[in-house]
Amino acid sequence: MNRRELLKALGAGGALALLNAPAMAAAKNKTAHIVIVGGGIGGATAAKYLRLAAPGVKITLVEPVKRFITCLRSNDVAVGHMTLDDITFTYDALRARYKINVVHDRVIGFDPDKKTVQLDAGGKLAYDKLVVSPGIDFIYGDVEGYTREAAETTLPHAWKAGPQTLLLKKQLEAMPQGGTFLMVAPPNPFRCPPGPYERASLIAEWFQKHNPRAKVIILDHKDAFTKDVPFKKAWERLYGFNTPNSMIEWIPAAKGGTPKRVDAANRTVIAAAGTFKADVVNYISPQRAGTVAFRMGLTNREGWCPVNRRTFESEIVRDVHVIGDACVGDSMPKSGYSANSQAKVAVQAIADMLAGKTPGEPSMINVCYSLAGQDYGVSIADIFKVVDNRIVKLPASGVSPITDSPAQPLLEAVYQRNWHRTFANDCFA
Repeated sequence: MNRRELLKALGAGGALALLNAPAMAAAKNKTAHIVIVGGGIGGATAAKYLRLAAPGVKITLVEPVKRFITCLRSNDVAVGHMTLDDITFTYDALRARYKINVVHDRVIGFDPDKKTVQLDAGGKLAYDKLVVSPGIDFIYGDVEGYTREAAETTLPHAWKAGPQTLLLKKQLEAMPQGGTFLMVAPPNPFRCPPGPYERASLIAEWFQKHNPRAKVIILDHKDAFTKDVPFKKAWERLYGFNTPNSMIEWIPAAKGGTPKRVDAANRTVIAAAGTFKADVVNYISPQRAGTVAFRMGLTNREGWCPVNRRTFESEIVRDVHVIGDACVGDSMPKSGYSANSQAKVAVQAIADMLAGKTPGEPSMINVCYSLAGQDYGVSIADIFKVVDNRIVKLPASGVSPITDSPAQPLLEAVYQRNWHRTFANDCFA
């Protein structure tokens, strides 16, 4: 799908969340206080676009870190294409340009009846509406031997960018020639569905230059994955996939790829397909909503936050809106772009509610560019609407076409780099 078709489809759907086009009405209530918990992509976008939707309200963003590292393009950091500084952003623009009160603290308590949140450093914040963007946390102990300690020291997941990304990079660089890199891809749902396969691709490309006899093995909980058709075609073209000399071996659940036991000390994973000992094990943990969502009582039995899909208001606690990876998004993937789109819908709904209006019907989008090699990109563009309080994907959605033109994946890689820059600006600048 080309850009013209995407924009046409968005227009036909009455898209509420177009980047840099916030056609939002200002709220009449000038004194309301909106508190946003979590300053990642979802929370930062919510703060910025709430200011545009409701210029007169008071907005407080609570986020522990002063510099936020995006997961977007963290795979590039692991293989040396970028540095952590390249994917690190401050809250300076939110403070200076949008007059957001950014508080670097942690929420440790919540009283939904009094409508207050307790801060770790002391004091409480009273709110009229609360936006919670808690991101994800990890599930340990899903298989015998897989623990938090193992993840932090021996088997990094590197699924939150930062120290874990650098640990994975250090382990890759220390691999012996002809060694084995073993990835365990997580079960659905999880943050950034194409991310594991992009990482495997970029590591295979790195091996071609630095460790040409090394191999990538992927043990998977699943039998299919997002953008798997263009990814597998790229693997065939770049890494000899499905040949005796393939640098990448993918073992799906149907062929015994689901892990059963882990021996962290020996970097070994036991699955139905066999016992796999590796020099580096990248065990990407199963996931759930961020811990603060559990502490606030916003999660269901599956560990995610059920919401009204038109407003992202919690189905459990009134006047609390949950956005991003933590919320139940149905067919909408857990991605940064989804969080950005959901944030815009949620804050427009809040502005409408404060103004005494009924929130409109949202359209939402997800666009994701991945790299199968530094100059080989694949993408997906999804458009969503709400039907019977479920988010459904429209037929206009689609992934990169597979053509014989060498320019096709090269252009996708160029788009990926430009997309990341403009997207980050939309969230933080």
